Amino acid sequence: MDSILNKLEKILEERKSASSDQSYVSSLYSNGTSSILEKIREESEEVINAVNDEGRNEIIHEVADLWFHLLVLLRHEDIEIQEIESELAKRFGVSGHDEKASRDSK
Repeated sequence: MDSILNKLEKILEERKSASSDQSYVSSLYSNGTSSILEKIREESEEVINAVNDEGRNEIIHEVADLWFHLLVLLRHEDIEIQEIESELAKRFGVSGHDEKASRDSK
């Protein structure tokens, strides 16, 4: 069974061929990376504000918005969720300090 993220990934891929005046996601794609990054910046700020000033439900809502826009960016860049899962799997069981140090030495 596909997870909701995998289902969403398929829909986001389909939106690449949709009309930008009929699809919010397609309009983000057509406006380019800078437009998508601006939405991610905005949603990140909203997550921070929700954590600082609002309750649990608002945090969940804002994180969902942030994840959605990150998924839009991944599809825009033709990166699949599975690639992110593989990267996380490589890091599983590795100290965060050790993982960061391995990236710093590259």
